[in-house]
This record gives sequence, structure tokens and C-alpha cells, in this order.
Amino acid sequence: MVFTDRILAHSDATVAIVDRRHAPGGHWQDAYPFVRLHQPANLYGVESVPFGANRRDVSGTNAGMYELAGPSEICAHFEEAMTRVFLPTGRVVYLPECEFVDEGRILSRLDGRTVPVTVRRRVVDARYLEGRIPATSAPPFAVADGVRCIPTGGLSRLARPAGRFTVIGAGKTALDTCVWLLERGVDPADLTWIKPREGWWPNRRYLQPHDLVVDQYVANAAQIAAMAQATTVDDLFARLDEQGILLRVDPSVPPTMFHGAIVGEAEIALLRQIEDVVRLGHVRSVERDRIILDDGVIPTTRETLHVHCAASGLVRPPLRPIFEPGRITLQPMFWGTVSFQYAMLGVVEAELHDDDQKNKLCRPLHLWDRNVDFLIAYAALMANARARGQHPAVSAWSRTSRLYPFAELERYADDPRIPEAHERSRAHAAGALSNLPRLIASA
Repeated sequence: MVFTDRILAHSDATVAIVDRRHAPGGHWQDAYPFVRLHQPANLYGVESVPFGANRRDVSGTNAGMYELAGPSEICAHFEEAMTRVFLPTGRVVYLPECEFVDEGRILSRLDGRTVPVTVRRRVVDARYLEGRIPATSAPPFAVADGVRCIPTGGLSRLARPAGRFTVIGAGKTALDTCVWLLERGVDPADLTWIKPREGWWPNRRYLQPHDLVVDQYVANAAQIAAMAQATTVDDLFARLDEQGILLRVDPSVPPTMFHGAIVGEAEIALLRQIEDVVRLGHVRSVERDRIILDDGVIPTTRETLHVHCAASGLVRPPLRPIFEPGRITLQPMFWGTVSFQYAMLGVVEAELHDDDQKNKLCRPLHLWDRNVDFLIAYAALMANARARGQHPAVSAWSRTSRLYPFAELERYADDPRIPEAHERSRAHAAGALSNLPRLIASA
């Protein structure tokens, strides 16, 4: 829908949106009820529809920063975009509860009828990178009869209390689950956290809009300087860790995972209260009295509630060109928020007219998983920012889009930190661009 919004704004194209779910919102329709966006609402969603009230939270782990949206608000945002923007144009046909079969057929999931469709220009594949979530995916480990094991969303509707909680997973869902339990008064001593890997997490303090955007700009300049000066990948992460740009839960364990989810310092402080952390690889099976992992066995009990947070949300199929004859395959291009990137792909499709030109500007990347993936994605971000200057329509859009993290920076031009940060970025940009490939190759 983010892509479609820009197609509608920058062209006279018609669009058919095929959705296997009952209403707009994608995986947010199935998400656990206490999930929140990683980033402020203002930087997410369909550009033409404002999102959020542009106010800071005054309580909780996000206090002092701009509001985060939950699944009901996110789904309402996409519903509003569909009903108040897309459909009134007369250029969008929305087909919920349907499956795309091929370029000529769409199948209704309700009654099995076939809906004919003619693709005049391209099929846009927005499911190539569709990941799995615990709510709709079975655990990737065996569960014995009699074991209490639920997806994380089941925590909000327990039929009976748990004697203890074991959270299985190391990604953002597991972080959210542990924070939610702690916020609701669960004793940290009653929590076991099974983590196959330790991760790095970007600090939410440095991805804020409006009057906090200058802090983001200053941190970005510091990041570019660190990328120019670092001697190894580990040295770079140590520099970003020292400056608080990246966070980690356990300072004593070197992280090897970078999934890119944005976390707040208050959340990290809560998570550090959990002492029973198991690092014996992935869970293979949960039995009535023990949990079998790659590298060992730990005890469990019948009273323990095992919370499945281990779905593979970030998939890494083979890369393919984003723009091909008859097809667009949505994939990330650089480090940054997904909405800005997919909106840019819509602008590029509408404003440029040669696929080779489009693909040179929009080079696909694998979703990030390892530490080095952050460097690869950031190098691509810097290269894309420079390349956009050759395409005036794309460049002009990107500077003013509400989805662009620095769109409001000019409003705060009187802040003395801006020229200082600008000079620091300018002084180190070339060094970062030349050093990042060396660091990547060394990894």
C-alpha cells in the first residue's frame, strides 16, 4: 500500500490489490496485541495519510519520545488509506480474501470463484519477503503432549496463571514479550530467556522526528565518523556502542545478530533484570521435564508456560532485480525504515522510464541478519543518497516526504548543532565510503 500510494500520486495508473486477509494491514492483522512499531508513527505507513498525533509519550518505556502505534492503530491507518484515499480515486480495485494465482486469475478464498484480471504493465510482488510470525506459524521445535506452549499473543488471554515463564527466541518479538511481562509485574526470577544469539539494537532515541530530529542528525554524523575511522567490524560496533547509537542487552556477550529492530534504553534496562538467560543454541524439543537444545539440556516443569517467539520473521531468498519486464519485486535497498524505501520504489516506477536506470538506483539487499549486514546496508544508503541527485523528481520527493527521517531538519536550521554535524558528516563521508567496503571484505 505504501508503494501503491506513490504510484497513484505520481502517475495515472490503475492498481488491483490482491489481499489474502480480510482487511488492509497485512501481518498486523495477526500480530500479538501488545506489539508496537519500532519507530515513531510519523515515519511509518502510507505517506498521503497522516499517522499519529505527533505527540511524545509521557509514561512507560517510550517516555520522552514520539508515540509508537499498536496493531489496532496501524490497521486503522491502512483502512483509512484504502477507503478514503485509494478507492475514491476510481483507480484502485481492492480484492480481500483472495489469492493471486497467475497473471490472468485471482482466486476467492471464500467461495473458490475465479476473478479474471488483465495485467497491463506489471505484477508487483509484495510477498517475496513475507516472513513468519508466531501467531500463524507452528513452533520450529517439537512440543510434547502436556507441555504448556503458546505463541506470544496468547499471553493476553491465559485461561490459568503460569508458575514460570520460558521465552524462546532472541528477536524483537522475544524482547517485546519479556518487557511486557516485566511491566506487568512478573518477577524477573520467574523468567527464563532462551537466546540462540545476542543482538545489536539501534537506539530509538536517535530515530525521532520533529523537534528531536537534530539529535538524530548529530548521531548520524557520529556514525559516519565511526565508519570512517574503525579498523575492524568489531571496532566499529564498539564505537557505536560507546556512543549509545547501538544498544545491547548483555555487555559481557559479543552480539553476532543484527536484525535492525529499534529499541529504547528503558526497555534494555528492564531486560537486564532477567538473570536466567540460556545460550545453548536453538531449541529442538520441549518435553515435560526438560528442554533439548543444540548444545545442551535444561530442566523445565509442567507449571512452566513456554512462549514461542521463534518464527523466522526476516527471510533471505535469493536477490532478484527489483524491476523486470512485467514484474516488480519489492525488496529493501539500503539501511532505513521500510516505508520510506517502498514509497521510493513507487516514485521511481512512476517517474523513471528505463528499467536499467531504475535498477542502478534501486539495488536490492538481503534483509539484515549478521553484524556485517548493517555495514552493507549503510554503505548502500550512502550510495543511494548520492545517486538520487541524478534524478530530480526522486530527489525532490525524498527530501520532503514525511517518511524521510530528515525531512523536517530545515525547520531547526538555527540549532548550532546542525552545521557542526553537517561539517562532521562532510569531513568523514568519503572516508566512510572507502572504509566500509574494506570492513565488509574483512568480515
